Amino acid sequence: MNKLAISTSSFDVSHNSALRPLQERGIPIAENSHKRKLTEDEVIALLGEDTVGMIAGVEPLTERVFSCARSLKVVSRCGSGLDSVDLGAAKRHGIKVLNTPEAPAQAVAELSLALIMAALRKICQTDKQVRAGQWPRAQGGLLAAQKVGIVGLGRVGSRVARLCRAFEAQVVAHDTYVKEMPPGMEGVKLVPFETLIAEADIISLHLTYDADTHHLLNEKTFARMKPGAIVINTARGGLIDEAALADALNSGQLGGAAMDVFEQEPYHGPLLQCDNAILTSHIGSLAKESRQRMELEAAENLVRGLIEAGVMEKG
Repeated sequence: MNKLAISTSSFDVSHNSALRPLQERGIPIAENSHKRKLTEDEVIALLGEDTVGMIAGVEPLTERVFSCARSLKVVSRCGSGLDSVDLGAAKRHGIKVLNTPEAPAQAVAELSLALIMAALRKICQTDKQVRAGQWPRAQGGLLAAQKVGIVGLGRVGSRVARLCRAFEAQVVAHDTYVKEMPPGMEGVKLVPFETLIAEADIISLHLTYDADTHHLLNEKTFARMKPGAIVINTARGGLIDEAALADALNSGQLGGAAMDVFEQEPYHGPLLQCDNAILTSHIGSLAKESRQRMELEAAENLVRGLIEAGVMEKG
């Protein structure tokens, strides 16, 4: 019997109204029992040869995966990014790929703002010291006094820009695909990437990851930043050379960093030893309301895709 698979590490199947009719029809749903990001081999084992549709997380969906999953017709990403999916291979194997770009945007934007504020006011460092019996009087900075550089003005980046403007920060932005500022972005100035890197007090990344953006921030770009600048990444881990970031933090060239995404997750690298780095575990979309919407949209996309592929009848 054809089955469905859910590879994302957390998914509330029992309360998903789009999946309920499928369960009532007796269609089996295989879930991620590891409760973490799956490896390529684990994805292949989960899918087998009888999975027709999957709801995916950020695990690698490669040529090898698609070659082994002989019945797969639809991949519905529970999230926005598609960099973990070999889109060319999917097309060659006749697999439709869908995503939910709007659902997580507000949650990621709000986390970005929270990380900016936490880094500016040294909240995490102060918390650790208080718990250790100290009473530090660390002086932070006002967001209103900063120049914030937004790299990438998509759904998330544009929201972060508006949130920072609400705090009266000066905001500059760079986006290769944006030639003039869209409505609702009054007060945000478009600048070249090199200008943003050199002038911003806070640099927040909100762009996709590919070969052209691999290690966009690296030893050379960190050296061109203002001394004491803060780097925020809630987009994709491969955008930053993490070893170079740790060096820049330890040398004092950078004043702080906040990372929610990493090249390898779970993360075990040198940033763990940096007191001026805030590290979170890829929780950008994990706001309850956003996650519920994202999971529902992913399931609806899956059902619609299977109907369009002729695998499932409507209703």
